[in-house]
Amino acid sequence: MDNQANKTSAPVLLTSALPLGFLLMRFTLLLSFSVEGLRGYGDFIHFYRLAGMGRPFIDLWVEFPPLFPFLSTLLYRLTAGRQHAYDYLLYIILTLVQAGSIVVFTRLVQRVQDPHGQLPCALAYTALLAGLAYGWWYFDPLAEFCMLLGVLWLLSGREWRSGLALAAGVLAKWFPALALPLVWKRLPARRALITTVLAIGIPALVYSGLYLASPDITLASLKSQASKGSWETVWALVDGNLDTGNFGPEVERYDPAKALLMRGNPPRLPAWLTLIPFAALGAWLWKRAPLDNDRAALAFLGLTWCLFLLWSPGWSPQWVLYLLPFILLVLPLREALLVSVALVFINLLEWPVLLSRGYNWGLWMTITVRTLLIALLAVEFWQAVKKHIEPNVIAERVGG
Repeated sequence: MDNQANKTSAPVLLTSALPLGFLLMRFTLLLSFSVEGLRGYGDFIHFYRLAGMGRPFIDLWVEFPPLFPFLSTLLYRLTAGRQHAYDYLLYIILTLVQAGSIVVFTRLVQRVQDPHGQLPCALAYTALLAGLAYGWWYFDPLAEFCMLLGVLWLLSGREWRSGLALAAGVLAKWFPALALPLVWKRLPARRALITTVLAIGIPALVYSGLYLASPDITLASLKSQASKGSWETVWALVDGNLDTGNFGPEVERYDPAKALLMRGNPPRLPAWLTLIPFAALGAWLWKRAPLDNDRAALAFLGLTWCLFLLWSPGWSPQWVLYLLPFILLVLPLREALLVSVALVFINLLEWPVLLSRGYNWGLWMTITVRTLLIALLAVEFWQAVKKHIEPNVIAERVGG
């Protein structure tokens, strides 16, 4: 009787109590912080200023995909431009989104973990998110939630829903498109095509509409990221760029030409050139990846993220939010916690501890350690991909 009660209560605790506990902790922070403390070292002021400058992609260029800029502008208008009200409302929305990520994460945990390991894994993820300010200083939780939801629906065989979730994620940030190689590995060609068309086609339609409304500003928005050069990566060390990836003053956003100005030193190794070996390695691994169960699929997506981050000219500390779910879902819990805490610590050391105080020389240490951790993670994810093969598939291969 007791065992049966434990079996029935565990899913309830995972899907209900943990998100509610997370909300309680976050709203306790909301009531405890002053508005200045809530803003901390994040981009709230930057988002607020952009929201008050006019219509994104029409009146001014922005470096982000359109979902958040339009949401931010809507919040600005709903709060009648009152900055403290804007800050509180944005904090609440991002908190609710991260609570949704916890719900989706628990669903994924139930798919890949044994019953005894589900609660500790979900607790670890909730605890990491609860106090990590990256979850409200920036809007990356929007893209993370959409990516996790798209992956969950992909593993459940709901390709239409998966495509829609990934499309929303791409409209928040480009990163959820990294799930598309997994889509083509897990689904038959026709169903994979449906998911891909939705994931890429919907953002393409949105951008097409924005281009028709304001071609110069929309093109400037699309090209702006390429002008940033390298920042906070080994490529930035090679280029001599010891700074963050921030743009200039907000007033520049009215001038499309400002979006194309190179920030920092030009790259010594162009991104298209360094992409060739990483893309070739990714294609080789994709062809050989035995994604026969959900855990192997999540490990492969974690591997895809690692390869992307090792290639990427830039790194922002809040991007650790995208890696944490896959680390905890795939690796043994003790190892996952060790790697997760190390990654969070090194990123917090980078920003806000060092860079906000002008200690840019510290990038030599933080970038080196983080790059080694991500490279180690890539190896661990690939080992997990090869390890988690269904027994019947192994028998078929041995028999063949």
